[in-house]
Amino acid sequence: MNYNEIYVQMKEEISRLSGDELVEGGEMSLRLYALAAQLGSLWTQVEWTKRQCFPQTASGEHLDFHAEMRGLMRTKPTNAKGFIRFETEEIRQQMIFIEKGTVCLNAAGAEFVTLEDAQIKAGKLFCDVEAKARKEGSKGNAPAESICFMALAPVGVMRCFNPEAFRGGSEAEGDESLRDRVLKSYANLPNGSNRAYYEAVALDTDGVAAACVLPRVRGLGTVDLVISGQSGLPPQEAIDHVSERLEREREICVDIQVKEPVIVPVEVKAAIEIAEGYEFNEVSQAVCTKLEDYFDGRLLGKNLLLAKLGNIIFGVEGVLNYSILQPAADILVSDEQLPAAREISIVEG
Repeated sequence: MNYNEIYVQMKEEISRLSGDELVEGGEMSLRLYALAAQLGSLWTQVEWTKRQCFPQTASGEHLDFHAEMRGLMRTKPTNAKGFIRFETEEIRQQMIFIEKGTVCLNAAGAEFVTLEDAQIKAGKLFCDVEAKARKEGSKGNAPAESICFMALAPVGVMRCFNPEAFRGGSEAEGDESLRDRVLKSYANLPNGSNRAYYEAVALDTDGVAAACVLPRVRGLGTVDLVISGQSGLPPQEAIDHVSERLEREREICVDIQVKEPVIVPVEVKAAIEIAEGYEFNEVSQAVCTKLEDYFDGRLLGKNLLLAKLGNIIFGVEGVLNYSILQPAADILVSDEQLPAAREISIVEG
């Protein structure tokens, strides 16, 4: 209820009780209008406070408070990590020093910083150096051989590139994801040994997007916990963190293994028809982006359905019609498998 509605109701009620009509703009009317504004502001504050009292509607730091009461924490953003290879053109008799903090870039301008001092040893042509994205988030995830520029090349180094993809970068957990975990903690109470407990531990770890519990896979008294990261495979730090915590808190005589999922590579190819007034290149790029966003760690253990891919494609502005050429049918996966896009291509149909 806004203050205009409160003002009208107050004016009507006073007129009814006094038997007189208030003159619009008179002193009494102005005072009522000011009072109504204050009551409207108070009403808004009361409504906001009510929303923050319940995890179903709370947001921001107030949702964090609800999560803490359930032993949960909002996961923090993480930096993508990987290795950068520095090469020289010819074998030298002296080593080439590469200082910690050397900055490399990809074509989009994202910066990646080496984490240690390194050297190309005498008689060698290259060395691999661990590095991480300067900024947190999924934009730091980079495919193999995409980091190929140096802000300032070390003396003697002629080229750099990343032999494997940088991965593990993720944004801070959003309200909807945290709210879902809080509500599930009430519906599925963890008791230190059930499926809900292992999932809660995994999902409370930075960089983990999904978890799947596989009991007794290796026999009685064994538990396998498969976790995935925001961009697919989880960072090693997340695997180590979950393993160490479960090792401390596990039941006696329970053998727990935390591992990454088995990747199921998927090639997606679709033909799209463009609506009048749109450019194919722009629409096809938007379709590719939407499909790439869909293939993340949350797909762990979920079947890849053509209907879902179709909804994503058709939901892009400018797509008039479409047909999915690959895959030819739904792809069914097991609990420990993660569908991952190996290649996405869009053609004009």
